[in-house]
Amino acid sequence: MITRRDFVKLLSFSGLASVALPASFQKILSQTPQADKPKTNISDALKFTRNINSMPGKFPGKVVQLVDKNSIIDDKFNFNIIDRMIERGMLDLTGAKNISEAWLMFVSPNDKIGLKVNPIGGPLLSTSVEITKAIIKQLEAAGIPKKNIIIWDRRDFQLAEAGFTNDNFPNVGIIGTEQKDKNGSFYDDSGNLYSDKMIDKDWYYWADIDGVYDAETLPFMINSGKYSYFTKIVTQQVDKIINIPILKNAGSSVTLCLKNLAYGSISNTGRLHKQLWAETSAEVCCFPPLRDKVVLNIVDGIRGCYDGGPAANPQFFHEYKTILIGTDPVAVDRIGYDIILKKRLEEKIQKEDSPKGRKFLELAENIALGTADLNKINFKILN
Repeated sequence: MITRRDFVKLLSFSGLASVALPASFQKILSQTPQADKPKTNISDALKFTRNINSMPGKFPGKVVQLVDKNSIIDDKFNFNIIDRMIERGMLDLTGAKNISEAWLMFVSPNDKIGLKVNPIGGPLLSTSVEITKAIIKQLEAAGIPKKNIIIWDRRDFQLAEAGFTNDNFPNVGIIGTEQKDKNGSFYDDSGNLYSDKMIDKDWYYWADIDGVYDAETLPFMINSGKYSYFTKIVTQQVDKIINIPILKNAGSSVTLCLKNLAYGSISNTGRLHKQLWAETSAEVCCFPPLRDKVVLNIVDGIRGCYDGGPAANPQFFHEYKTILIGTDPVAVDRIGYDIILKKRLEEKIQKEDSPKGRKFLELAENIALGTADLNKINFKILN
């Protein structure tokens, strides 16, 4: 259960005035889980008071899609065009007079800013170096020093494989929760996993499913028991998070904003995929280290996939040549879901929409993380 000490710590995370928890949440707090689903501690997350940064952010229900046919040509990403796409989208989203004003609506020069990328697809299907460089360029122009920027994900060795290196990003921090040393070992001299020092046991997602440590396929992850601990990156090291996922599928669903945050921020995730994939994607994002720090979502859809995801299977790659921008991760995911669904229907991978694929969006909407109803989303396409 949430303690007073944890509540005080939450306030120190944001340093901002709080607003009251909506009365409608009392109904959610009193609801019991479905009988066929393992219980979780989502009720703990809902007890935390929201603040002015909390999801769905400054522009709830608003999504801007940028499309440019020249953003990738002959398999090469065009940095200048991608840079302009982001600038145009930010201006349209915010209504700001210039790009620096737009960025400063979300971050300040004193903030430690974490860029949450998705590198699991390697150099072929990860958050692109180009879109990340464009975001950093614009942040720097707005007065954000590079030393205040961290590129992060769950595994540091995947970051390097995807091009997130000191050579490509000088003076920017690059860190993963799960680590290995120069000799390829996941254990320090004391026999402890390096990832153990990176998790915060004061913050966790509990689910009534036991994880069993898998030394063969997941030797780097703290993955046993019923607790999934949050990374210290989100609980201690950053003040604001800019989420930069990939436009790709996960079966008949998608792995965009919510999934990139939830599964990228906690340990012991293997146990959650089968029975609680949708619940985990939504509920983990309701905890303050994510809910109150993620200020912006920028989906890299220059090249994505419509099947075989979240792994990188070139057979199913597609150049969407698009970027989605919004503060509302649920609304952004809903638009991304339809983009991928359309392609899956065209390719006859699916015959029709699958309500199961949208379940995580409905769950997220029910806990006030954003808008899942397509009819309520303010959506604009800029070509």
